[in-house]
Amino acid sequence: MEFLADLHIHSRYSRACSASLCPEELHRWGLLKGLRVLATGDFTHPAWLAELEEKLTPAEEGLLRLKPELAAAVDARIPASCRGQVRFLLGTEISCIYKRGGKVRKVHNLVYVPSFAAARKLRARLEKIGNLRSDGRPILGLDSRDLLELVLDSDPRSYLVPAHAWTPHFAVFGSASGFDALEDCFGDLTQHIFSLETGLSSDPEMNWRLSALDDLSLISNSDAHSPEKLGREANIFDTELSYDGIFEPLKKKDLSRFFGTLEFFPEQGKYHVDGHRNCQVRMDPAETLRRKGLCTSCGKPVTVGVLHRVEKLADRPLGNRPASAPGFEKLVPLKDILSQALQVGPSSKKVAALYTRMLERFGPELDILRKLDMKVLESEGYALPALAIGRMRAGRASMAPGYDGEFGTVSLLSEPDFADTKRIPA
Repeated sequence: MEFLADLHIHSRYSRACSASLCPEELHRWGLLKGLRVLATGDFTHPAWLAELEEKLTPAEEGLLRLKPELAAAVDARIPASCRGQVRFLLGTEISCIYKRGGKVRKVHNLVYVPSFAAARKLRARLEKIGNLRSDGRPILGLDSRDLLELVLDSDPRSYLVPAHAWTPHFAVFGSASGFDALEDCFGDLTQHIFSLETGLSSDPEMNWRLSALDDLSLISNSDAHSPEKLGREANIFDTELSYDGIFEPLKKKDLSRFFGTLEFFPEQGKYHVDGHRNCQVRMDPAETLRRKGLCTSCGKPVTVGVLHRVEKLADRPLGNRPASAPGFEKLVPLKDILSQALQVGPSSKKVAALYTRMLERFGPELDILRKLDMKVLESEGYALPALAIGRMRAGRASMAPGYDGEFGTVSLLSEPDFADTKRIPA
């Protein structure tokens, strides 16, 4: 059975996250997006873990679902075209900040466990190390290698995946606080790392430039801080719906069951190129090197982005695809596309109304972006969204890359399109 899974999200107990991140809203937005499996996020937080145990019930092996009475109330607010089933698996993100090799390391890691018993066991061990109550994504003075050891001890089927691996400040390969190799981070336990999360600012093609990553399954997830950000990146599986059904294909790099990922255009990510946000200066890696890493405006060091870091560690040119690598699709969120078509902000009421109409008529967002025949969309009067989606699928876009924490922009429409194409019906 083919399905989409988003395996890195947060709860309302994480800092800088929406207060609406609760199991009911995750279920609702999972259906609106077309996602079948969601990680819970934040299971180390005691209040969130208690809420998960209260509101979720066992489903397939190692998976959970919203209790029927709660799901029924949510489903009543969902268009019939989007109704279905959402499953949860227990996952969290942990921020490890520690010294190694004379340098402060700040590495975020994703952790997955197959049961509440394993979650409670790991949580009890981590609570002795640091504060798990102040943030859904706890900050611990714990070496990533030692965290991996605790994860493995919690259950033979518990796993650790380095999160958004290239983000400058908080990642295993980050330019500001990371490592040059997985072995440098995880030492004697590196063989237990079978997967890597690429993050919003990189895509698989960039990661393929490092032969050291060839044996890993590259996954992509939303890292959603609000429900409607779910699915902006996700994973494509064709396997049984279960905990092992998801992780075994990743461990074995089984392309018959793990089909690859849905991706941002990496230029849209917040750290794609180098730059200095305070001065509104973005720089490509070559310019950063010419200027010895200093901002062209203020002369202070710039934040070295993902593209630069990949260039530094790469041992082969762009375009080399490992034989064992699955494919990927680049997408732009539907509200961003409608924002361009309507020439208003993505959070506007006009965009929200059109988004709802399209989901009611055509089904979940990711189905519209990936599968809907554009001729059908055009025939019903949505010529501008159809044009933009067609260009997105073909990779034809104009981009201003993100830098130093500032999201980039991907433009799919230009001024002549509005003169030549019929407007969207009211």
